[in-house]
Amino acid sequence: MRLRLASYNIHKCVGLDRRRRPERIIAVLNALDADIVTLQEVDHRLPPRPEALPRSLIERETDFGVLPFAPDGPSLGWHGQTMLVRRGLVVERVRRILLPGLEPRGAILAELAPESGGLRVVGAHLALIRRYRTMQFAAIRAAIGRRGEMPTAILGDFNDWSARGGAEALGAAFRLHAPGPSFPAARPVGALDRVALSAGLHLITAGVHLRAPATLASDHLPVWADIRVDPPDPLA
Repeated sequence: MRLRLASYNIHKCVGLDRRRRPERIIAVLNALDADIVTLQEVDHRLPPRPEALPRSLIERETDFGVLPFAPDGPSLGWHGQTMLVRRGLVVERVRRILLPGLEPRGAILAELAPESGGLRVVGAHLALIRRYRTMQFAAIRAAIGRRGEMPTAILGDFNDWSARGGAEALGAAFRLHAPGPSFPAARPVGALDRVALSAGLHLITAGVHLRAPATLASDHLPVWADIRVDPPDPLA
């Protein structure tokens, strides 16, 4: 099975012109033509953290459903993150992962049914400080735990300016890919938004979405990756 995954830090829908325009984010999401999108900074910063990207707008203007990561209240996601899945894909399990660090952080996890690819997707918005990012990667790897044999993609805003990454804590089973510079959106120089793929997943191609209105809609550009999921081994 072939799927397109994408990640987008939407900066609370505030563009480089300092205007909050959720409709621009919706236009970018539709242009990505992805099957699964992990989003960061989807809610306002201060409690009770109401949604910056309205759920009603997503449901009305896109072919995506919003997975249920938000606790009770006005938020769209958890720790500012949510995951959109194209209608027709079946999700069997979702989970929140609390991440260690100086500031509150979390990751979100969803597992697709076998008929939808049998794939696990983790969305993450990691810390600015490297040692905390290392701890957070280790926490994500521990959360996968015994079910680590399921093909897994981890994607999001890794906040890492280094050329090689820093995802060693995920272990040798994961390969880190940086589709290209995605920050700042006007003149991108940092490949902060990345994807890590486990065994059972093959990267076909990947890139950064550079077309308008993405160059104005947020301070990050979205990244995408086309992957192929190996069929399960019938003898396993």
